[in-house]
Amino acid sequence: MLTKINCAKCIGIEAGIVTVEVDISPGIGIHLIGMPDTAIKESVMRVTTALKASGFRIPGHRIVINLAPGDVRKSGTGYDLAIALGIAISSGQIPAGNIGDYIIMGELGLDGSLRSIAGALPIAQAAADNGFTGVIMPRMSACEAVEIEGIELLYADKFTDVANIISDPAYRNVFDARKLDRGSFPGDMPEIFPGHGCFGEPEIPDFSDISGQESAKRAVETAVSGGHNILLIGTPGSGKSTLAKAVAGILPPMGEEERIETGKLYSVAGIPPPPGSRRPFRAPYRSITTAALIGGGINAMPGEISLAHNGVLFLDEATEIAAHQLNALKEPLENGEITISRLKQKIRYPASFMLILAANPCPCGYFGEGGDRCKCNPAAIERHLTKLSGALLDRIDIRIYMPPVQGRTLTSSLHGDGTAETSAMIAERVLKARLIQKKRFSGTGIISNGRMNKEEAERYCLLGHDEIAFCERLVDSLGLSARGYVRILRTARTIADIGGCERVSKGHLAQAASYRKAGNLDI
Repeated sequence: MLTKINCAKCIGIEAGIVTVEVDISPGIGIHLIGMPDTAIKESVMRVTTALKASGFRIPGHRIVINLAPGDVRKSGTGYDLAIALGIAISSGQIPAGNIGDYIIMGELGLDGSLRSIAGALPIAQAAADNGFTGVIMPRMSACEAVEIEGIELLYADKFTDVANIISDPAYRNVFDARKLDRGSFPGDMPEIFPGHGCFGEPEIPDFSDISGQESAKRAVETAVSGGHNILLIGTPGSGKSTLAKAVAGILPPMGEEERIETGKLYSVAGIPPPPGSRRPFRAPYRSITTAALIGGGINAMPGEISLAHNGVLFLDEATEIAAHQLNALKEPLENGEITISRLKQKIRYPASFMLILAANPCPCGYFGEGGDRCKCNPAAIERHLTKLSGALLDRIDIRIYMPPVQGRTLTSSLHGDGTAETSAMIAERVLKARLIQKKRFSGTGIISNGRMNKEEAERYCLLGHDEIAFCERLVDSLGLSARGYVRILRTARTIADIGGCERVSKGHLAQAASYRKAGNLDI
């Protein structure tokens, strides 16, 4: 008897349908075909042991298992459940019912328990897009997919639960994942969780706790308000890393579409998504591999740039990161996505993020501090800064030099009167600026000023004759490229939005132009 069970395979953040066909006929042995990887080949032992542990028998005949289409390589352990069901149904131990109406995925333990799978969210979306009634998945995977509407979302903890769902439709109400307590959902944490960051950061610093650096704070607020890339250069202890990490506390919440798209990326990667509507904030260490940063590996998994999609990617000590890795950021910074080439296919992952780079001004870190503390010669300083290529710097809208904090500023901050602006106050202005942009770009596909191209920047940055003449002088004096000019326009538009101004003034343009130069450093 031939049994067909629907599964799915993730390709990027989308999923394609895979059919698991199980046929039992006279003969001996279990044969697995259809370009399976090692994990799927090993499923035979898991499946047979799990079936026995669940009270089912293994038929003493030839069992042929085919994963269709046969010309596409399949990977992972998520096909275990479908293979086990196919054997049980083909051998007459479970009625087939309307099994063809569901996509069924899950990894089996040797005791028949079910373990979660990667890619649950894209798989559930594929079920909805292809007209399936619903999906049957392990509990945590089903909880992960609750954002997808219009389909039945059924969960199971063990193989016998799935057998009951298939055998008796009444069990579908019992195992409805949408009725589970919200506490069962992965990543379902309070939107505001004081004193705790995400993704390994023990705490999100507050802007009010950062001593001095008011100019840098305003620049960072501008960057977040418009989604602009920013470079922070300063001596050790000037607050670069702390200020960058504080950005996580002023990011506006994600919308529904952003949350689902971000959730798909984290689902494919097999890690919990950001809690609630919080935007991702990724801060990988400088020794990260290219595959981990950009994406890749055996199964072409999303890298840090994709996990930062709709959020922030912070690279500390940027000049210590390999040049080829930094240069690989150019494609996603320009296009908002990354393409990973594999044999017979190209996989695309979204990678639209705000980039924050932090770096020392020289190898020892103390250039520009005054006195004779810096021991680096001019050639060493130049080599250090040229690690950030011109092509990469041209894609960074804002460059800020953070000088050492003076003793008077530091002591007055530590013993101040609490009048420093908090992250909550800045976040409110950021949100207002983002709402202005959302209204402006409604229906255009643009999400922030930092994503405008040349034509869009000229359309939405309303300039008078004086402002146009001022821009011409800026281009000549600063030697701006076409891309650099557009970035000044975009940044000026954001500065105007923060101030609630409809038109861009010379003052806005001058401030934006000042952000193209990191102090007296030649970058």
